[in-house]
Amino acid sequence: MRDIAVFSGSAHPELAAEVCAHLGVQLSPVRASRFANDCLEVQLLANCRERDVFLIQPLVKPVQEHLVELLLMCDAARGASASRITVVMPHYSYARSDKKDAPRISMGGRLVADLLVAAGASRVLAMTLHAPQVHGFFSVPVDHLHALRELAAHFRRYDLSRTTVVSPDLGNAKEAAAFARLIGAQVAAGAKQRFADDRVRISSVIGEVAGRDVIVLDDEIAKGSTVLELLDRLRELGPRSIRVACTHGLFAAGALKRLSEQPDVLEIVCTNTVPVPADEHTDKLRVLSIAPALAEAVRRIHNGESVSALFDAPPTA
Repeated sequence: MRDIAVFSGSAHPELAAEVCAHLGVQLSPVRASRFANDCLEVQLLANCRERDVFLIQPLVKPVQEHLVELLLMCDAARGASASRITVVMPHYSYARSDKKDAPRISMGGRLVADLLVAAGASRVLAMTLHAPQVHGFFSVPVDHLHALRELAAHFRRYDLSRTTVVSPDLGNAKEAAAFARLIGAQVAAGAKQRFADDRVRISSVIGEVAGRDVIVLDDEIAKGSTVLELLDRLRELGPRSIRVACTHGLFAAGALKRLSEQPDVLEIVCTNTVPVPADEHTDKLRVLSIAPALAEAVRRIHNGESVSALFDAPPTA
């Protein structure tokens, strides 16, 4: 592909390399250094002048470091006369800060969107935002992908004749319903109340679960408190089997270990939007690659083609 330059921050270079392999282009090098006063400096080590520049960087731990690095990459590309700068952000962690549900709190989702645009981003490619309204926080075009097709292709290997997709809460029920339609399953949802970032209560599950094969579907799993609470409610209803799936497998504070230790959880499925540390892997974990989808979206953006048409294409097995 001519007139394209793809750079990666330090958050997930493996994903960036895989995207470039699917595109058939070289991943351009980046030099990141730190001054004695702890300030970061970023240099893009490839020509950007009048080129279509793509910056790949999920916002993962340490989020603030990776955010500033991404802002500096945008600024460097703008200063180097890039014709267009597309931020490829597979995971937008600040999307959770999407509303004022308490007095005098910040809305990080909107603020960080403004910062990216101010730094030079002219387009954003994101995947499975925590809430659809976050799309509207950006004053530049946003292409919002999801990983439901990749997840569906994985689960179609099983007998889905008695399967129910369960959303942990009503907020994620629409995505769970879309996933259930893809695999021909029923859908259910938990009635969740959140008291703190890691403290939730699910009072009941709405939908048919007893004697059925359950797939718990969430957008992300961080500490896993919501999923563990949901598992307790599901056990009271007597499902035949339980599998857990999400797009963003953050697995903070030992969440993957706690989930894999649940004897009735047969499988934990996530995608590689964020890096899963090698020492965190268990036999129950399956990591699906979304690099082909991101690469195809990048190609379509570069060529001025429809990105939404990706969702109409048949899923790959």
